Amino acid sequence: MFLCCFLALVALIPSSFSTNPGVVVKLTEKGLEYGRQLGVASIQQKLKTITVPDISGAEKVPPIGKVQYSLSNMKIRDVGLPQFEVDLVPGTGVRLAISNAFISMDGDWRVKYLKFMKDHGSFDLTVKGLTVITSIAIKSDETGRPSVSNINCAASVSSTSIKFHGGASWLYNLFTTFIEKGLRNALQKQICPLVADAVSDLNPKLKTLNVLAKVDQYAEIEYSMVSSPTVSKSSIDFSLKGEFYNIAMHQEPPFAPSAFSLPPEVSNMLYIGVSTFTANSAAFVYNKAGVLSLYITDDMVPKSSPIRLNTRTFGAFVPQIAKSFPGLLMKLLVKTVKSPVITFEPNNATIQTAGTVTAYAIQPNATLTPLFVLNLDSSVSAKVFVSGMSIAGSVTLNKMDLTLGTSYVGDFQVRPLDNIFQMVLKVVVIPKLNAKLAKGYPLPTLGKMKLVNAQLQVLKDYMLIGTDVQFTG
Repeated sequence: MFLCCFLALVALIPSSFSTNPGVVVKLTEKGLEYGRQLGVASIQQKLKTITVPDISGAEKVPPIGKVQYSLSNMKIRDVGLPQFEVDLVPGTGVRLAISNAFISMDGDWRVKYLKFMKDHGSFDLTVKGLTVITSIAIKSDETGRPSVSNINCAASVSSTSIKFHGGASWLYNLFTTFIEKGLRNALQKQICPLVADAVSDLNPKLKTLNVLAKVDQYAEIEYSMVSSPTVSKSSIDFSLKGEFYNIAMHQEPPFAPSAFSLPPEVSNMLYIGVSTFTANSAAFVYNKAGVLSLYITDDMVPKSSPIRLNTRTFGAFVPQIAKSFPGLLMKLLVKTVKSPVITFEPNNATIQTAGTVTAYAIQPNATLTPLFVLNLDSSVSAKVFVSGMSIAGSVTLNKMDLTLGTSYVGDFQVRPLDNIFQMVLKVVVIPKLNAKLAKGYPLPTLGKMKLVNAQLQVLKDYMLIGTDVQFTG
């Protein structure tokens, strides 16, 4: 898992489309440093898997003559990476640089000379001044998820140091002169393919990006990539679709996302901007699904309330109701007539809704007799916060305006009913809505990603989440 946790942050890198994003994410230098720390341990383990093939050959060594030699059973014992850097290359991608690294290994040696003379022993080898520089390309696959590959790689070993055990001292020059070079070449050939394999090993991890995250039985949110990343020396900004869809049918809303950019804040590892487009696409989906409606009956009103949903209470304000339908319970249907409109202003999120309230009398045989239809325009303030790996919220009523739409009991003044319907909204409708909002809506994640000390603020036309991250596996 070579730099998996780092690239899990970086590699939400978009493919090429022309649309503006609904969600913008920025990875800062602090996030890069977190990835570097995790990457050191990962690449150390990968380099320990180097397998050095047996080395053999023959050389003339005066005055002995031809000496045949072999090195075998070579195993890596330790890898040190004292200098490991991860950098962003503006307009290009990611550069990994390892310098002054060392590898310790041991093995067995054998020699044969003067046709019948043999000698053998063991050795310890330390490879010093190991340098690896590689560039990584981050692209999008056919599903809108990121994929990574090596662009280039260069590895070099500046020196080796061998300590022999057993054998005659005259053999040391032989090993120093010929075999150190062979070992360096063998190691250098192994390192870059290992780096390429390690980068490729990331792709199954990157497949865990929740490109299409289910929200509930009605909606899912798409986080596919919509444009190429913007890479600078200190951060990388990338763009995700961030659009809600009906699970049964993907239908585009009659509005499009507007361009927006994140502020130049860098104190957190990661910043996530969620636009009003994303929020309004959710409202569009739920309204089209017909789920922004609620039947309200008297048993849903707190028993302590003096206001009851019956013809006696309403008859006090609309006498014709009490006269025509004495002693009956009532039922209200509250529903939207068009998609709610969500706006973000600094420190303020509001939801404007246009709907209707239809009042019914419940007959003894359970049939419903319509009494009137009111037009309801309301505004609520929303408190939005991060809960786990989701955005959650709650709302409170700002204002409510009622006008008469249709009456089946003659004309009447609507204003006297304001208190009743404010109570209905506050104690029944809004708690139901808050219970739904508390479940939250998933943020883009990779694998076992966890947000740490996340803070959310509402800005002009988008919400900004600043957070650190941890990967737990």
